[in-house]
Amino acid sequence: MSSKKEVNNAMEDNKQTRVPKLRFPEFQGSEEWVKKPLAAYLVDCSGRVPSDTKLPVYSSTRDGLKRQDKYFDGRVLQNNNAYGVVPAGCFVYRHMSDDGLFKFNINETGSEIAVSKEYPVFRTKNLSPYFLLTKLNEGFDFKQFALSHKAGGTRTRLYFSKLCEWQTLLPSLTEQQKIADCLSSLDAQIAAQGRKVEALKTHKKGLMQQLFPREGETQPRLRFPEFRHAGAWDVRTIGDMFRLINGCAFKPEDWKPSGTPIIRIQNLNDPSAEFNYSQAPVLERNRVESGDLLFAWSGTLGSSFGARVWNGPSGVLNQHIFKVLMDEQQITLTFSLLALARVEEDIAKQAHGFKASFVHVKKSDLVKVDLPLPSLPEQQRIASCLTSLDALITAQTQKLAVLKTHKKD
Repeated sequence: MSSKKEVNNAMEDNKQTRVPKLRFPEFQGSEEWVKKPLAAYLVDCSGRVPSDTKLPVYSSTRDGLKRQDKYFDGRVLQNNNAYGVVPAGCFVYRHMSDDGLFKFNINETGSEIAVSKEYPVFRTKNLSPYFLLTKLNEGFDFKQFALSHKAGGTRTRLYFSKLCEWQTLLPSLTEQQKIADCLSSLDAQIAAQGRKVEALKTHKKGLMQQLFPREGETQPRLRFPEFRHAGAWDVRTIGDMFRLINGCAFKPEDWKPSGTPIIRIQNLNDPSAEFNYSQAPVLERNRVESGDLLFAWSGTLGSSFGARVWNGPSGVLNQHIFKVLMDEQQITLTFSLLALARVEEDIAKQAHGFKASFVHVKKSDLVKVDLPLPSLPEQQRIASCLTSLDALITAQTQKLAVLKTHKKD
């Protein structure tokens, strides 16, 4: 039986009230937000349909609800015996997480959809669904609650019954709806800005496909007017044009709290990632300066694998990354970056240890990959065009980040 002190503490928790720092004018002076359990506001809507259902099958992902036949390249993952059903307007989520974070989605398709029978499905009553959605997906208090249910192993499990136990601060239903309308409007702006960024990236990808020759060809389909009669591009190899210098094979025991930054793949992917340090002397061939071209030859295609220009501090290169040296009288740095990015898929075909999207390419295979090469003036013209487009993509991406930060704040 609970002690008198525990009972009193529980009563105090139930009386806990809060007022947000920012409130709409019509709610200034209104009742404070009250901490309440979710159980009274959630309704279990789980149902089942047979495995041969005609309903479209979706996966609940961190990027939203995705049709499986599109998400898995035309395939639908077979679910023995039955699928779960998500009615229109209902919540659904994957109840297991490898990192303790959960993503809740609402079925906004306008009709029923099928999902894994393991996914919990529910709706709200006397609670704004979009107000709750924001709290679940972006609220710090829910993240703490979810992580508190990690019990051994590597996965966190959050069943619907556990979700109902969560207690959170709630305002009146009218204030919930006002907040939800505001955030939904902001979400629409974020989505529109996200589409603009993706459209620019798609445009760049398409433009690169036109400005560079296709596999087996020596002239691009699209050429600037001053180069339309310049003739075929010269086909060289990566080995002809670049000198590739591998990084050092550091071991964890070589890492020190200070010294020369060790540039690892995590630092290429995320400029804010922490460095490990080396206190050993650095050979000039392994030293990296801002502006150097690097090529990660082991990683995930489309993210960690491939070429990029280093913009961080001076450091020493780690293994699995090449420093790329070139004769800029034959190929410019900017065009080198573009050319290597253009042939990444060709490089991946030469890779060993290739599984799913992970690429691990040997230097002996990499140097044999063909590299179509125009004259220096045409290189500079192409690089100028695509660099200008990159600047526009960066600016629009920054606007997207500002909108996301504004919503979070």
